Amino acid sequence: MDKKEGTRREFITNTGLVTAGISLGMNKMAFSQKQGVPGSADKIRMGFIGIGNRGSQLLNLFMQHPDCEVAALCDVYEPYTSRNRDQVDPRFLQTLTGQVPKMGEKFSKPPKIYNDFRKLLDDKDIDAVCIATPDHWHALITIHAIRAGKDVYVEKPLTATIFEGRKMVEAQAASKQVVAVGLNRRGSATYQKLAKEIPTGKLGKITVARAYRINNMFPGGIGKMKPEQPPKDFNWDMWLGPRAFRPYQYNIAPYKFRWWSDYSSQMGNWGVHFMDVIRWMLGETAPVAISAHGGKYILDHDGDIPDTAQVTYEFASGSIASFCIYEASSGGLFPQGEVELRGTKGTLYASEDGYSIIPTKGGQFQNWTKQMEAEEYKAKNVMLSDGSSGDSTANLVRNFLDCVKSRAKPLCTLEDGHRSTSFAHLANIALKTKERLQWDPVKERFLNSEAANNLLHYDYRKPWKL
Repeated sequence: MDKKEGTRREFITNTGLVTAGISLGMNKMAFSQKQGVPGSADKIRMGFIGIGNRGSQLLNLFMQHPDCEVAALCDVYEPYTSRNRDQVDPRFLQTLTGQVPKMGEKFSKPPKIYNDFRKLLDDKDIDAVCIATPDHWHALITIHAIRAGKDVYVEKPLTATIFEGRKMVEAQAASKQVVAVGLNRRGSATYQKLAKEIPTGKLGKITVARAYRINNMFPGGIGKMKPEQPPKDFNWDMWLGPRAFRPYQYNIAPYKFRWWSDYSSQMGNWGVHFMDVIRWMLGETAPVAISAHGGKYILDHDGDIPDTAQVTYEFASGSIASFCIYEASSGGLFPQGEVELRGTKGTLYASEDGYSIIPTKGGQFQNWTKQMEAEEYKAKNVMLSDGSSGDSTANLVRNFLDCVKSRAKPLCTLEDGHRSTSFAHLANIALKTKERLQWDPVKERFLNSEAANNLLHYDYRKPWKL
């Protein structure tokens, strides 16, 4: 870090308020408009890498904070950097109406525009970056950013492989950078409350935790398409990056990559959220055994990930967790909520909006009625000090900006992001090998399957390397 950059970092840190009440994620004292922002020197200058669907959502959340300046934009698709929806390929607009960002934001000053993240990271005027590219790019860009002296907010799922996640953690450990992961439920008041209370025995001994994702894509899923030329302003080779070359298809990018195993998965897209909540609530780091059933049973489309799957994780402490993906049916599995924790005293159904606890009843040979009272909790719509909505992702964004100033640990650390994302990779590996896998959480290796160990990473396409 050069003298100019070091002086600026010290200035941002010294002028930032050290956040109070960070465990609740609301950070009401993090920034006071009474302070004023007399010039750009006390703003955190952010670069945004990947500004499609999710990246644009994050861009707009960061823009709500007066102490953040949008300094640079980077994407492989030119209309996203120009922020001109009229230039978007009509086929994208027809098939991805909800996933193509509205754009048209009003910036306080024109941001610098890049089509290569490496050039953005070379920019000494940028303090931190937000990475919301497809999953297979997260590790490379994050490690490059750390080495360039940038703080990082990176979207979930953190990685494309377990090996990448450990390398990211090691890169941060060798630096002084703040890295936060966008597992948004870490910013939820409901789950932060439960994370404090459940370890005290609120539900008794929890033996089973469950979550699911249901999304009826029957019969055609993401459709069937043939390879063709990408739009002229879409850099397909750069989009592929470390992954093997293949011809472009309109049902891969943008957005539909989540149904292609080379680039993502629904275990990564949705499962990471819920398994993060479960392991957080249970105080677990990683499972010791994983088994999975499922496959591409019914959807007639090009996507190659399972449309139906059930995964079970076993913990050394004596509990199991399961996650289900059902993409050919509808309805819910629980009476309410998105996560179920079954304890000896009560059963919890929770979501970001709140939770319900139903007391258990004595079963066979037992004569007790209940061991706790029923409980209901509704989360309040807390507003941040700058007037923005207090939803969980907004809380993570505010927390990240505070941590850039204070150098404190963010609500979701890189290690947490890696451990929670590993649940998705473990599930996908178990689905591929069709084995009951034994996992060493310390060495991060399988104990009983070399075939599974061979899936912990893949060979990057040249010239890319970690």
